[in-house]
Amino acid sequence: MGTSVAEFLDRWDPGRRPDLPDTTSGTLRLDAADGGHTTHWRLTVRDQRVEVTRSAEDAELIVRADREVFDQLASGRTHLAAALLRNDLSVQGNMRLLMLLRRIFPGAPDARHPRQVARERDGHR
Repeated sequence: MGTSVAEFLDRWDPGRRPDLPDTTSGTLRLDAADGGHTTHWRLTVRDQRVEVTRSAEDAELIVRADREVFDQLASGRTHLAAALLRNDLSVQGNMRLLMLLRRIFPGAPDARHPRQVARERDGHR
């Protein structure tokens, strides 16, 4: 099945993430609905670090979806923009922070960099 959002966020390493912009900071809350229960995670982004806590405290950006959608994001089976366009999730607040979330969740497990694909196509390794 892959990684669930709970596993992904519970084992989050709060160390520095050079792939995040060093000039962007903010708070995001993920609301994962599962039946009649909603689980909340609050992500605080600052200085290329992401602190993850379980909290329903207000945030600058709130992302709501079924737990299954968040599980697909956490395992790389769904891209954030695709889920948004399909209305599988809703967002409220500072949309600039949505692009941070795209960098926090992993890409597809079989994804490759375009340069690697070009080298393989051209016979260079």
